[in-house]
Amino acid sequence: MTLTQTQALIAPDAPVARGPRTPRRASWRERAADPIFNAIAIGTLLVAIAAILYPMYFIVIASVSEPAEILNGNVWLWPKGFTLEGYTRIFSDPTIVRGFANSVLYTVVGTAISVVTILFGAYALSRRDLFGRRVLMLVFLITMFIDGGLIARYLVVRDLGMLDTIWAIVLPGAVGVWNLIIARAFFENNVPNELREAAQLDGADDFRFFFTIVLPLSKPLIFLMIMIHLVANWNAFFDALIYLSDEAKYPLQLVLRNVLIQSEVTAAGGSGALDSYAAAQRLGELIKYGMIVISTVPLLIVLPFMQKHFAQGALLGAVKS
Repeated sequence: MTLTQTQALIAPDAPVARGPRTPRRASWRERAADPIFNAIAIGTLLVAIAAILYPMYFIVIASVSEPAEILNGNVWLWPKGFTLEGYTRIFSDPTIVRGFANSVLYTVVGTAISVVTILFGAYALSRRDLFGRRVLMLVFLITMFIDGGLIARYLVVRDLGMLDTIWAIVLPGAVGVWNLIIARAFFENNVPNELREAAQLDGADDFRFFFTIVLPLSKPLIFLMIMIHLVANWNAFFDALIYLSDEAKYPLQLVLRNVLIQSEVTAAGGSGALDSYAAAQRLGELIKYGMIVISTVPLLIVLPFMQKHFAQGALLGAVKS
């Protein structure tokens, strides 16, 4: 008598112990499904990465290649006719360094003001005990659809005495309504009222609760707001073009624009100066690519260190916990 038969006689209602089952062999379709899917996914990602990275790489090699080689389609993977004349021309202009310093100043100050005002405003609007918060939110939303226009904004900036100052650059667009909505949703979904009530029982007022509890819990949101405003303030040039008249206060983007415009007409001394005009066009092409590299490198250095926090902030502000 086997062990299984003995167990059945002793305890007929008990489940019969069975030996280990032989795993079913997967069909060839099942065995091939994962490798095929992985190959397709990896191939798609490689194509996407190449589509993103190659234009950036091309700009870099084009900035040190002869423009004639670029126009003839000879520049693909390596620079042709290596030259640093474009970078030499850019950095020989003293306004470049001053414009870079101005951009850093505007970016740091503008980002700090925007992040602070958005955090304070969004947290206040997320509190259910704030009187009239729906009306205030409606006022903010109206500004997304109704704009006074450029002339009205210019008149406001002029009447406030901010023309030709740093405040004309960093204050008019300090609070973005869309970013305010994202921050408010983050606070509503990730800072429960029970946590505030517990802190109040321990004697914490609103300011202490905000600085000691809310802000440490909001690091992903803070990094998200910093990244958004860093990119926006660094690339901004239109406000400077409208509100600034002193070239010594121009940001880097506007300085590079002026350098490019000047390079296109510098050598063209007359209608018959074809060689000079061709030289100016060649130098203009080199400066154009060099400008893109110079204005992009600072963001490429800073943003990768904040990528993790950027993804977390975007998800936490959009998904209800």
